Amino acid sequence: MAVARAVPHPAPEPGAERVSTGPVVARALRLLEAFSDERPTLTLSEISRRSGVPLSTAHRLIAELETWGAVERDGAGRYQVGLRLWEVGALAPRGPGLRERALPYLEDLCAVTRENVQLAVREDDEIVYVERLAGTRAVGVHIRVGGRWAMTATGVGLVLLAHAPADVVERVLEGPFPRHTPWTLTDPARIRETLAAVRTRGYAVSERQITTDATSVAAPVRDASGEVVAALSVVAHHDANIAALAPLVRTSAGGVSHALAAGRRRRPPPPR
Repeated sequence: MAVARAVPHPAPEPGAERVSTGPVVARALRLLEAFSDERPTLTLSEISRRSGVPLSTAHRLIAELETWGAVERDGAGRYQVGLRLWEVGALAPRGPGLRERALPYLEDLCAVTRENVQLAVREDDEIVYVERLAGTRAVGVHIRVGGRWAMTATGVGLVLLAHAPADVVERVLEGPFPRHTPWTLTDPARIRETLAAVRTRGYAVSERQITTDATSVAAPVRDASGEVVAALSVVAHHDANIAALAPLVRTSAGGVSHALAAGRRRRPPPPR
């Protein structure tokens, strides 16, 4: 990790590295976790307080992270996530690697529907958005690239949960289920029925579960082995024609699946 590269130390005694490296790395990661959407820039004292790392330790580790490029300072001297960390994150195959192959299909789907188009993956019991395109007549959405959401309220989340391992499904169905609108699914039995319907028809519909003016239609993206590795969705106004959107979303998701199986990017014909 960056800590070891930034400040050279004498070689540890056999076994000593296992004792010391883990806690140091964990503390450095806790410092990075202090940043959030609501607080993208922080002072050293705020980083220390939000991470639970003592100020003196935070001062030393932040200096090493800054040397490596994981954090940087803005014009006011406050810390923010550094570009080097983004560069390393871009190597994640389920993030930008997936995005690179999916982007031509997302762009065409966005152009045809003129609605928001999103791509997400599952991370443990949540979904993480890896791409979002805004259409010219798009409804407002509350997600960002890199943002996390619960799985049961979004179209992409329902798709990914429907194809998740059984232990993940059971753990998620234990709740809690945040209620965003009166239409948000919070009954485990109804969610289980919805997941079965997703598997049967090949796509998910999330109607007004996040906001009262939006409906999401989502379909699974599969890798060469047939495993569902992502979900693609269109987020439209709540009165959108689902029967018309569903084939477009499924076709685009199928195109991304073929691109992943082929292992290369290719420009598809626009969906019709």
